[in-house]
This record gives sequence, C-alpha cells and structure tokens, in this order.
Amino acid sequence: MPRQDSFSYTVQARSEPRAALRWLADLTCQGELHPLIVRVRQEPPRPGALASWTVTDRLAWGPFRFPASYAVDTLEMSARSLVMRARQWPATTVLNRTTIEAEADGLVRIDVEIALSAPAPLFRYAFRQARAAHLVLAARLGPALPAGPADGQ
Repeated sequence: MPRQDSFSYTVQARSEPRAALRWLADLTCQGELHPLIVRVRQEPPRPGALASWTVTDRLAWGPFRFPASYAVDTLEMSARSLVMRARQWPATTVLNRTTIEAEADGLVRIDVEIALSAPAPLFRYAFRQARAAHLVLAARLGPALPAGPADGQ
C-alpha cells in the first residue's frame, strides 16, 4: 500500500518571471544546486511530456552511498507555472507544482508544492530525502536565478 504526503516552500528572488520559469524548467541548471543530483541527461520527450530527463542522485543509507536514477517529465508549462513528475522504481512518484508571480521591485515569488508517493516501507526515507534536498535547493535558488528577461526580451 503506497503512502503519500506533501510539503511546500516559497522562494523570493530578483528575476523576471519568464526567465525564472525557463531556468526552473531546465533540470541541467538545477543539477548544480540540488544537493543529491550528480547527473542530468535530457532525453527525447516521452509520450505525454513536453520534455524528459534522466536524473541520477547519490543517496546515503547510513554509511552506504549509492546512485539512484529516475525519469523526470515536464507535464505542463505555462507563462506562470510548471508541473513536473519524477518516477522511480519501485512505484515512487514525486509531483512538483511550481507557480511564479511577479512582485514589486523586480522580485518574483516562487511557490513550490512537492507531493510524494512511495511504497510504505520506503516512504519515510524517500520523503525525508526529498524534503531535505528541496529545502537546500530552495536556499540556493534565489542567487542562482537569472536577473534579466528570458531570451533577451
């Protein structure tokens, strides 16, 4: 029986919304900030996806370190939002819903909701790893986002 839970966070950064969205949609950019990611490879889009990736994390279980690869698909992308789904064996899914809003003085507010589903024996470990990694990513995100407009516009 799978278990599921979610967490969310908000980041405020100096960026233009379209530039921030394009940056967030490119997982090769996030690979440098995400504490677990060791490799990101873009793939041809899988059926139903706008873009697809294979990501490899380096996970820890006590003194052991091991690689874990998973598929990530961009399912939706609009002017203000992004939906991505990561899938890993066995039956683990992470759904990332990101919205971006322009604020005063050239700032953007990025709201991220992460929903994770995993088999009961793996759930606590997977949820703890995902939450910790995304909170580190959130702390590093603001300074890394491009300050100017997307595509020079």
